[in-house]
This record gives sequence, C-alpha cells and structure tokens, in this order.
Amino acid sequence: MPAAQELGAVRAPLPAASMALPVDSKPANGRKIARPVVRLVVTDTDLGDQEAIPFQPMDLARVLKFFEDPFSRDLTERHVRTLKKIAKHYCNGIPLKDLTQLMKILNVCAARVGDHKEFIDPMSDLLKLFGLPFLKEKTSDEINYAQDVAESISQLGCLMRVPSSQLRIQICNSIVNFYNPQTVKQQLEGFQPTNVNFKIQMAEAGGLAETLVLSLTLVENRMQEKISLLKVLQLLSRTTENCKLMTKAQAGSRICSRLNDPDPSGQLLFRSSEILWNLLENGPKEELVTQLSNIECIYALKDSFVGLLTNGYKHYDCQLRNDLLVIATLIAENSGPPMIESGFAKQLILFATFSEVKSHNPLVKSLKLLHNNEDFEMKKLLFNIIVVLAKDESAIQLLCDGKVVLALFNYVKANEKPGIHDWPSARFEDLQLHAIATLTTVAPLLLEDYMTCQGSTRILLFLEWCISQDAFSGAGNCFHGAGGRGNKHAQMRYSLRLLRSVVAVGDEAVNQDLCDQGAISQLLGTLRKILTHTEGKEDYVLLEIQADILFILSTICESDLHKKELFGTEGVDMLLLLLRMEPSKFYSGLGHNKLLFCTLDCVWCCILGCFTSEDYFLEKEGMFIILDLLALNIKSMTNLVLGILVEFCDNPKTIPHIATWRGKKNETAAKLLIQLWKQEEEELGVRRDEFGCIIDAKKPLVGQFQDAQEITPAPGSCFSVAIMEVAENTRAKIYSVFCKIGFENLPGLSALDYVTLSVISRYLEFKVGEVWSEIRAELKAENIKPVTCDQEVLDVIAKASENISKIVASHQTEMIENHQQMELQEEQQKYTEIKANHKQREIVMKSWDNFLARTSNYEALKKAKRLQEKSIESSRPKVKPKNAIMHSTHIPRLHTTVPCGTVVTVESTPSHLIGGPLADTDIALKRVSIRGGALQKTKSVKLLDQHSKD
Repeated sequence: MPAAQELGAVRAPLPAASMALPVDSKPANGRKIARPVVRLVVTDTDLGDQEAIPFQPMDLARVLKFFEDPFSRDLTERHVRTLKKIAKHYCNGIPLKDLTQLMKILNVCAARVGDHKEFIDPMSDLLKLFGLPFLKEKTSDEINYAQDVAESISQLGCLMRVPSSQLRIQICNSIVNFYNPQTVKQQLEGFQPTNVNFKIQMAEAGGLAETLVLSLTLVENRMQEKISLLKVLQLLSRTTENCKLMTKAQAGSRICSRLNDPDPSGQLLFRSSEILWNLLENGPKEELVTQLSNIECIYALKDSFVGLLTNGYKHYDCQLRNDLLVIATLIAENSGPPMIESGFAKQLILFATFSEVKSHNPLVKSLKLLHNNEDFEMKKLLFNIIVVLAKDESAIQLLCDGKVVLALFNYVKANEKPGIHDWPSARFEDLQLHAIATLTTVAPLLLEDYMTCQGSTRILLFLEWCISQDAFSGAGNCFHGAGGRGNKHAQMRYSLRLLRSVVAVGDEAVNQDLCDQGAISQLLGTLRKILTHTEGKEDYVLLEIQADILFILSTICESDLHKKELFGTEGVDMLLLLLRMEPSKFYSGLGHNKLLFCTLDCVWCCILGCFTSEDYFLEKEGMFIILDLLALNIKSMTNLVLGILVEFCDNPKTIPHIATWRGKKNETAAKLLIQLWKQEEEELGVRRDEFGCIIDAKKPLVGQFQDAQEITPAPGSCFSVAIMEVAENTRAKIYSVFCKIGFENLPGLSALDYVTLSVISRYLEFKVGEVWSEIRAELKAENIKPVTCDQEVLDVIAKASENISKIVASHQTEMIENHQQMELQEEQQKYTEIKANHKQREIVMKSWDNFLARTSNYEALKKAKRLQEKSIESSRPKVKPKNAIMHSTHIPRLHTTVPCGTVVTVESTPSHLIGGPLADTDIALKRVSIRGGALQKTKSVKLLDQHSKD
C-alpha cells in the first residue's frame, strides 16, 4: 500500500466527549463481530491546550466583485448568505490584510440597506467582528498596514450614516470594545492578535472621534443611539489627540446645547458632563470655552444646574451638580457678558448668599444646605465663582444687589464653638478663610457696601481676636489655612490681606475711618507682639503678615502729618528693629527681601516729613543703618535707599551723621557714593577712559543704550529719553546727596575719586545740555528749521555745553597729572629710603670687617689703639678743674686684642656698709633695704632680731 493511502487510512480522532459506542454490526458473512466499547475522557487541561485551528484564506476580492457586479445586484438572498459566511469565517478575528476589502463590502451593503432590510443582521454580525482584536501574521504587519487600518476604522465611523438603530448601536459597541477587548474564542494557526492599544492609536490616526461627533446630528431624536454614541465619545475623550479632533468638530457646543433633552435613563446629562470635563482638561481650553460661551450652551447649563440643585437629592445628583458648576466657572472666566445676559450669574450669586442673607426668591425658599461633602464643596465653588464674576465690571451691580459683601462679612467673626445649625469647626474655618479671601477681591469694588457694613470695625475686631490668647487651634488643612495649624496665623494673614486691598484703593474716607478706629496703634501693637513672640521662629506666613502691616501703615500715613505723628517713636523703634535684619536672610526665599522693601517704604511714608520722628530716627543711629544697607549694594534696593537718603538730607542734623559714618573697610559715605556712580556708569556704558575722564565732550553722560535710540517726534506731554533716564538710574540721587554734603573737603577720597567727583558736580549742567541736544535733534527729525535768532541761541547753548565738558576734561587731566607726579615723588622717596637702608647695611659690614682686621692683624690693632687714645685725649678738657681726680685710661698688662671699655677698680667696701665680717651669715633671713647700691643693716632689722630673741 502506498504511503499516501496509509495516511488516508488512519482514522481521525473521535470527538472530544465521553461516550459509549454500540459496536455490534453484521459483516457480509452474517456473523456478529464483537467490538470493544471506547470511552474518551477529556479533562480541563486538554481543553486549555487546544491546538490552533488552520485558517483558510477567503477571496474577498471576488466577493467584492460579486457585490458590485450590476448583473448580480438583485441576488439579495445570495448576498445575505455570503455575508453570513464571511462573518462565520472571520469569527475569531479579522486579519489586517483583509480589513480593507471587508470594509469595502460593508460600504456597498450600507448603500443598499435602505431598500433591503435583510442586510442589517449579517452586517451587524460583521460589525461585531471589529470589536475583536485584529490578527497579524508578522510583527511588522502593524506598521505595514497602519494606514489601511486607520482608514478602515475611520470608515467604520462613517457607517453611522446608515439609518438603522441596530447597526449604529453595534458600531458603538464595537468601538467600546477597543478599550475592553473581548477574548478570542480560538487561536488561528499562523496568526497573533495585535497589541491592545493598536486599535486606539489607529482610531486617533484615522480621526474617528471627529467623525463620531459629526454623527451626533443623526441621532439627536434617537435617545438609545445617542446614549451609545456618547458612551463612545466619553471613552475617546480621555486622550489629548481625540480631544483636539472633537473640538475641531465643535463637540463642546453640540453636546452642551443638548444637555436638557428628555432622557428617561438619566445617562445623557452624566455622560455629556463627563465629556465636557475631559475636553476642558485634555483639549484646547480656550477654543472650547469659546464654543461653550454661546448663549444656548449657557442656558442649557443653567437649567441643568438649577434643576439638579432644587430637585436632586441623591449623592450622584450632588456630584453632577458640582461638576456643572466647575464648568460654569471656567466659562465665566473667559466670557462674562453671556453669563450675565442669560441670568445665570444672578442665580449663582443668589445661591452663594441665600444662607447668610434672607431672600424671598422662590428658588431658595425651600432650599437648604446639608453638612455633607458635596454641599460644602458647592459652597466653596460658589465663593470662587463670585471672585470670577467680580473681574467683569458689568457684574458689579449684580454683586451689590445680591448683598455679597454683607453675606461674606458674616464669616469675619471669632470662631466660637459651633452650634447645632452651624458648620463643623474645621469646615467653618475653611469657609471663613475662603470668604475673607473672596472679600479681598470684592470689597475694593463695593466700597459703599463695605462702609455700610462697618467693614473696618469688623476687621479690626477680628484682628484683635486673632492676636488674643483665646483657646483656639486652627486645623490648617485647607488651601487657605497654610501655616495656621494650632494658631490663628491664617486668619490674621487673610484679614490683613483684606485690609491691604481696601486701603490700596486710596479712598480718603476709608483710610480716615481706619485711623479713627485706632488702626495705627493697633497695627503697631500687633507688629510688636509678632516680633517679640516669634523671634527665631519666622516662616513665610509671619513675614507676609509683617509686610502687609507695614504696607497698610505706609498707605494710611503717606500724605497726612497728623497720622505720621500718631505713628510716633513706637513705630520708629519697630522699623529700626526690622532694618537691623541680618543681610544673609535677604536670600532665604521666605520673603525677608519683601519685608525689607516694605520697611524702607514705611520709613519714607511714615517718618520723612515729621521732624520729631526724623530726629528720633537719627538719634537711634538710623542713618548709619541706611548707609549700611546702601553699602550692601543690592541692585534692586539701591534706588530706594538713595531716595530715602536724599529726603533725609533736608534735615540739617543728617549731614553730621553722614560725615561720621564709616563702612566695613573704613570707607566714607562720599567714597561709597562715588563707587556707586562708577558702577552705574559702567552698566549704562558711558564712555570714560581708564582714569574716569570724559572722552566725548558732546555727550558726557550718554550711555550706549541711550545713544543707540533714535530721536522720534513726540507730543509735549511725553517725556524724552534724557528725562526718562533720570528716573531709571541713581545718578540724579547721588548728585542730590553731594549737593547737600558738598563737593569739597571730603575725607577718604583719592585723586581718582576727585576725577569722578568733577563729573558729578557738573551733572545738572551736563543734563541741561543733553536735553537741548535732544530738542535740536527732534526739530531736525520734524524738518523744522528755527529762525535765525533761535538757531543762534541753540548754537550758543550747544557750544557752551561742549565748553563745559572740555573744561571738566582738562581739569581732570590736570588732576591726573598731579596725581601721577605725586606718585612719582612717593616712588622716589621710597627709593631713597631703600638706598639709605642699603647704605646702613654697608656701614655695618664695613665695621665688621674692621673688627675682624683688629683681631687678626696686630698692626691694625695698634693703629686702632692709637686712634682710640687720640680720640680720648681730644675729648678731655684742656683746662683741668680744681679738685678733679683724673683717672688713667691705660690698663697695664692687657693681653686682649680688642679695646676695653671703662674699668673701675674698687679696693674695698667700707665695713659700715656691710656691718662687719660676720654680718652676711643671716642676711638672707632679714628684711634689708638697699641704699646706694650696698647692703646695710637697718633699725627694722635690729628690731626684728630683738623681737625674735624675746
């Protein structure tokens, strides 16, 4: 038997089941042959390890030709059978290579569904296959067929045009399975399922989201189909790319405008709000807000929110209500007028204040907030939307009519023990801080309501409670409660912010009311307590509190002498304490630099102009502190400190303090100012030589940036570049200080400093010439030719300015030459001193050589001896005085080789000086006195001896 026949004779395996087969059969001879009973038992393991079934390819091109052939167009039954056969053939998944042909077949069938309803069921079966993972033969198939797959999935969305509810719902279900893929029933031999995210990526590449959004118009009146489509869009809106495609198709306005369509299932509002939320979070926010700002969308949003607020009692309804409120807030941030025109803004203000201010509006008549998380969150969202609405001037009247200021001031009170109807303590603290933060924005816009509510009094009373020692521990868990755990710092921080925003308006009535309520003394007391009780425990909250207090005091006292007097010595002491801050803290990042700026501003506004405060500031060595700050050379602070210094110079008592001050390197104030001038000119790019002399006589003060700017004609009310430059740098202030302290007899200056000082002394004349030069250039730019006399005047002024520059330059050159001459003289003196030192060294060496010669050369020694004797004889007087004893200088039997000094021979010490030959036996035990250089017994010694014998 051939091998092929042997393979064909082998029986196929029996079905996988447990069965008993009857085996009795009659052969041709009639005898019965007994056959054994075969029982097959298949376990779960065998079922799990099934082999892949072989997959026979189908000629879809032939099928497509069959469907498109006009001669077979009416063979509907055969077409339906073919579709069912295709669906059965691909029941385990569609290979990527067959996807395009299969989609073409579906498109052909979709065109005939209107006339032949028989296609619906088999088409639904085919569409169901798109929910299964696609199949690939090679790993590279995903890349090779990516374009075809993207187009096919896009065509899948286009099939929503088919007027069949069953097909549309099936399309949506298949797309949903992209995110939750079904498991494959049987693995095909030679094929593997594609990656889980492959379909999702191809859907983005094919623009499926945009197609489905455009399909919303087709299902507006079919709620079941619309819910299925919204479910798909909800899944698609999770990615940024799909959100961009949906926004391009106007998804925001299409979905939001139909929020209130009848929906018995209750899914429409939920899924629509979820899609809008995802679009705002992942998509182009500005474009979406523009779509949602249309009046129809706002009306739909308004009705949905009000309906949920007044009729929704479930937890789900409350959450959905808050989501819609967030969306409304985002719309209000960018489009105020539609919110106001629709009446939505007025209703939101009503809902935000109804629990604090009584209202007869039927919307809130039976409305009550519960103490649950959703109502608490809604209350904070309503406070937030008030801040958003306050940015639009057209909403201010609504805030006034809604008594928003009165409602918010209901929270500016001490945190007493909450009662039965109040919020819990932690939540009341959160709402309190949020309300005060909202008042910070609203109160400056509604000053009349603020004054009517006695806002200043309420805030000051609240501040008094904040600084008191009442038993209160802040939770500090909320956003606004940072730094307020276990204390009242958060309440103090936001109440001072509120007060700062109100006084910053500059309304005289408000500031006077604050002063009448004793705000100055109270704020100073608050500042003193903070400085004394929190020393060494500073954080950014406390620093911000101190800065706000100083800003408020500066604003109140700036233009009123009486208020500066109320600030008084107590305020000066506080400022001096703050000015003595360690310079290393400026860069700590906590806000010390901001506090220092506020302190300097307070010095300017609260001390300058009041002579008693100025004198007290000077007595406490405040000017030394100001100069120390100036010596730090902090660029952002130098201008302000110089301004204070200039203002203080109007007080005659300031000049001695400036003259007395010395820096860390023993530098004087004049030298410090000249260094600042040099640094400023270097930054401006002013042309100077190596010694600081003027190079360009026509532009002695002009820097590179100013010189590069072209002169353009401008109205007379506009400042020119030369005038603006005065305010942009510190040179004018340095010149003003020197005008007060003088330009001569300044200690601690070098010759080069005087070179720079010569420019400073002529600053005003140079600046006047610079302005006239701009006038000439502006006239030329406008093609205006002055009359002869005016032209002559302009020429004379220009010549005079240039001559002044040349005079200063020549004077500088003279000073430089004198300085160089003095340096040469000093150098010569140094050389003379060095030369003298070398000459003295030569003399010492020569003396040493002579000494060595006398010790080694006898003839030299005799010569030196003769010279010595001759010198001694010449020093003796020619006339000998009477009774004078002349000693001989000759020493006999001298065997040394050097001359000796004066020798005195003492023959014997008299006995009356030492007390006899035995007097020295106990001399170490006696008190003796030395008289005339010799030892001698005294009476005290004798008494001591006699006492010891007794």
